[in-house]
Amino acid sequence: MSTTTPPTASPVSTGSAASTDGAPAASTAPSPADEPIAQKRLAPMIGTVPGAVITVSDRCASGSRPDESGPLAQRLLAEHGVVVEAVRLIPDGAEEVRAAIEEAIADGARVILTTGGTGVTPRDLTPEGTAPLLAARLEGIEAQIRAHGLSKTPLAGLSRGYVGVTSRDADGALVVNAPGSKGGVKDSIAVVGPLVPHVLEQLGGGDH
Repeated sequence: MSTTTPPTASPVSTGSAASTDGAPAASTAPSPADEPIAQKRLAPMIGTVPGAVITVSDRCASGSRPDESGPLAQRLLAEHGVVVEAVRLIPDGAEEVRAAIEEAIADGARVILTTGGTGVTPRDLTPEGTAPLLAARLEGIEAQIRAHGLSKTPLAGLSRGYVGVTSRDADGALVVNAPGSKGGVKDSIAVVGPLVPHVLEQLGGGDH
C-alpha cells in the first residue's frame, strides 16, 4: 500500500528580514552620517572693492621691457569685482615690495596682487618682502594655485609666492604673490578670484 506524503507548507513572509540564526537583520536604511552634506557655494562679489596690482621687475621698472602681466592682472581682477586704478611698477627687492604693499594698504586696497619676483634668482625677493606684512598665510590657496599651474607646466612648481591676509579684522587686505608670467597671473586669479568675496566676508566677521 502506498503512503501519501502530506504537502509541505510554504513559508509565510512576515515583511521583515531575519538572519539565519533567528536574529533580526540589520536595517538597510541610510544613517544620517551617510546623507550628503550641503556645501557652501561660492557667492559672486556684490559691488566692487578697491585693489592694487604691483609689477615687480627690474627690467619693467627701468623701461627696458614692456609690462604685460600687470595690465592683464588688472583686467582679470576687474572680472571679479576688484577695481585697480593703475598698475604700479617697482624694481625687484624685498624692501621695495614691502613698501609698495604698505602704500597700497594705506590707500585702502582690499586685494593686492604682486606679479614677479617669486622664483629663485638672487633678485627674486617678493615673498621675503611680503611675509612680514601677513597676519596669516592661506597655504591652501597657495597649493591650489601651484596645482592649477602644474596641470599646464612643470615650471609652476618654481613659484614661491605667498597668499595671505594683512589682518584678521574687517580692514584686512588679501595679498597674492603671482609669478611674473602671463600664464602665472592667469592661474593665480583663476583660483583666487572666485574666493575673494568669501575671504573678505570672513575678515568682516561673516559666517564661514
